[in-house]
Amino acid sequence: MPTHVPAEAHGDERGALLAFLEAQRGGLRRALLGLTDEAAASCPSASELSLSGLLKHVAETELNWLDMAKQRPSSIERDQSTWHLGFRLTEGETVAGMLAFYDKVARETEEFIRAVPSLDDTFPLPEAPWFPPDARQSMRWLVLHLIEETARHAGHADIIRESLDGATAFALVDEERALREKEAVRGPESAGQ
Repeated sequence: MPTHVPAEAHGDERGALLAFLEAQRGGLRRALLGLTDEAAASCPSASELSLSGLLKHVAETELNWLDMAKQRPSSIERDQSTWHLGFRLTEGETVAGMLAFYDKVARETEEFIRAVPSLDDTFPLPEAPWFPPDARQSMRWLVLHLIEETARHAGHADIIRESLDGATAFALVDEERALREKEAVRGPESAGQ
């Protein structure tokens, strides 16, 4: 769901890209508001996707791209036998834990993108059948791709949530705003209680 993304400072391309990425992350997070882990794991539509599975997939995918851009080994290895585990919470994983993991990945992405000398800097893509040989991508491309990937799944999350209990993205934006206002009145020490 589109939300208003505040204008960046004049010429702050990084800030603008990161703000749009965070807006899409917010859509995914909002789709989970007020749900139990069980409800978040359910698949109420024709798809096998669940809200908690989408959250895990998007968090792991962002981390995977960050690993590639930083040219470090993959933090999470997946192959054909474990690919499905990236789309559902496994034993010991919770929505709250996955949200915390996603927030950590998001902070790392933002710190990295703000620190690179130029958005024109590139990184190599690994050898894979779906990448051209010897391909390189820019940091700008990386953030645009993360926006695209996250927005696609935030749209899926909207449909899944509405299928679960009828809550629409607009209603969830209002619910999130009300929660923030309530926390602001109660003070920061009461947040999360």
